[in-house]
Amino acid sequence: MIRKISNFILGGLLFCSTSIAQQIPQRIISADFNKEIGLRKSSYKECIGAGRASEGLRSDWQQQLREVKQACDFKYIRFHGLLNDEMGVCTIQNGKIHYNFQYVDVLYDFLLSIDIKPFVELGFMPSPLKSNDRTVFWWKGNISPPADYTEYEKLITALTRHFTERYGEEEVKTWYFEVWNEPNHHDFFTGTKEDYLELYASAAKAIKNVNKAYRVGGPATAESAWVPDIINYCHSNQIPLDFVSTHTYGVKGHLDEFGVRQLFMIDDKDEIVKAVAGVRRQVNESLKPDLELHYTEWSSSYSSRDPVHDSYPEATYMLNIIKNTEQLATSMSYWTFTDIFEEGGPAPSAFHGGFGLMNVHGIKKPAFHVYSFLNQLGTIELENKDNASWICKDNASSVQILAWDFTFLKQGKEPNQIFYRQLLPPEKKGNLKISLQNMKPGKYICEVSSVGYEKGDVFSTYYKMGLPVELTKTQEKYLKNIGNNVLYQTEIITVETSGRFETTLPLNANDVYFIQFIKI
Repeated sequence: MIRKISNFILGGLLFCSTSIAQQIPQRIISADFNKEIGLRKSSYKECIGAGRASEGLRSDWQQQLREVKQACDFKYIRFHGLLNDEMGVCTIQNGKIHYNFQYVDVLYDFLLSIDIKPFVELGFMPSPLKSNDRTVFWWKGNISPPADYTEYEKLITALTRHFTERYGEEEVKTWYFEVWNEPNHHDFFTGTKEDYLELYASAAKAIKNVNKAYRVGGPATAESAWVPDIINYCHSNQIPLDFVSTHTYGVKGHLDEFGVRQLFMIDDKDEIVKAVAGVRRQVNESLKPDLELHYTEWSSSYSSRDPVHDSYPEATYMLNIIKNTEQLATSMSYWTFTDIFEEGGPAPSAFHGGFGLMNVHGIKKPAFHVYSFLNQLGTIELENKDNASWICKDNASSVQILAWDFTFLKQGKEPNQIFYRQLLPPEKKGNLKISLQNMKPGKYICEVSSVGYEKGDVFSTYYKMGLPVELTKTQEKYLKNIGNNVLYQTEIITVETSGRFETTLPLNANDVYFIQFIKI
């Protein structure tokens, strides 16, 4: 239901009972249209994650990515499995190694057709090059170092040369090549740190031999590890290193593709922010202080079966991290855009705690709207003392506000799998007052969109349906409507010659508001 704004002021006067106002807590966000910080940071949308390359050949995966690109405008995408056997890249024919890049071409052609560039993760190991039989996930990516580093180098050279011939060197210069995924964990790499550094050196040499301007980096580690190690190694051995990358999550441990671990959110709500700040400091104090820092995976939880991902508090958890890391990292790549993600096999139910911004049916979760709202903010950020909001403007004199309440929920002894798979009615937090000065006088469309408990909150509706494993067409349509319709209220307002405008909105724990004033 779309509501009209009930309290607004034209020229600066808000009518409400003084005694009532004194009883209700009020948070005030204010800005002056003429006081600019500068261009808004965009590290949050530089990259987005996905599961594995072969999933990208599916029509439903591609349709969801089109929709995400249109709404959120991510620039790059990163996924596992480009060199997996299922992609047919490297095989043995008549006793000789043979390369075939046709599946890679189909996928990359699609990405570039919708204006998303690949953040190329070089993994895992094709069977002809493997040194042992260890694999990971349902789709069995081989996690061994190469039996012959020379042959591995030949493969990476051939792949890079193929990219150059098909897409042109000017295009490939804009890509990133990241060597492997989380080599510091035995579930992803059976070698040692020294083995990984040798693998990195081989890949970097191969890529730079094709074109010295191509960008290569790593170590793509879990838990923000090994960044000083790779910087020192590359400096000491004169190995190219154009950026560093690593990962972090809001729960302890790693790898839970089947949802069997009892996971708890780390008590410190700023754990991820502190991790990013720590690595940024390591880079600044290193021998290569100007390196770009890419967090190529981050989320509240590393498990693709954690219901926190489906919940409405996920949205404000994300916003807190995005806001407080925007000055620290070149990119913060949320893991992932879709629940079409098969590390543990096909999705076990419609809402199973998958990583995605959208579920397997393309139903938008609250997390989707975080990026959609961010993408609608104007390019110029205004001065604003409130740390849980952005106020921006564009060249058309329109103003956009994204504000939220981040309340870190205390789950006690209940693991995520229980705590976030139930209804979570919010605490009332009072009112949110918006106060703007020096707006251009005239008429505006004022639109307020919101996600929170029972607002764009598809999981709560799904819970009330009885948590059906499979959705009927009627259920799917109904949930899509809940996920799509987040417009909360709308009104035509007039800003008088004073240039002042104020309004108040009710605020509950973990509410998100996106407010835009569109000059007409």
